[in-house]
Amino acid sequence: MKLKLRQLFSLKVISAVAFLLLGSACHKKQPPAPTPAAPPPPAPKAMLTANPNTITAGQATTLTWSTDFATDVSIDGIGKVDLSGSTKVTPAESTTYRLVAKNDSGTQEATARVTVNPAPPPTTGKTTTESDAQLFQQNMKDIFYAYDSYELTMESEATIQGNAKFLQQHPNMTFTIEGHCDERGSIEYNLTLGEYRANAAKEKPFCTESTEACWQQNRRAHFVYSK
Repeated sequence: MKLKLRQLFSLKVISAVAFLLLGSACHKKQPPAPTPAAPPPPAPKAMLTANPNTITAGQATTLTWSTDFATDVSIDGIGKVDLSGSTKVTPAESTTYRLVAKNDSGTQEATARVTVNPAPPPTTGKTTTESDAQLFQQNMKDIFYAYDSYELTMESEATIQGNAKFLQQHPNMTFTIEGHCDERGSIEYNLTLGEYRANAAKEKPFCTESTEACWQQNRRAHFVYSK
């Protein structure tokens, strides 16, 4: 009877120890879950403009660019540049500038076209002189006088003011003033009268008809462009 009690006691002790070991194994600390990997960055964005986009040979234009999410930016013909910025360029011919923006997720390109027009040929002194002569003829007006008079009328004074304004705007122009008379009177008399009408007087009719309307046109001070 005592042997059976001891065996039973031993079985209870073994069962208790096994239960404790099993419980301890069930509550063993689990390792932490791994940290999820960071998502890749968005693909880069890029913009490139040229201002002005049409120039004449020898002139400069400004390239301006901006990017988002890029880690490396370059422009053909310029090289590596800041992520955003601007720079002046002077292309010798029409050029398309290409910007390349990169990051770990990919590449984005942007372009800007600059059109270069040829420079105009240099102007010669002859062309300038001809242009000045045409401008002079278009703006300088003759002054007309009454018969046997060199007094200015209100209309003539207005013409003189207009001529003076034009000459002030073109101080490099040189000219002469011709005094003209109609066909009546002697050459000597008309030359004397013409001296009052202009610094140089000549018998040079503006109109050849023997009428008062025609004579009135010949009594004038005429401005002549000097090359």
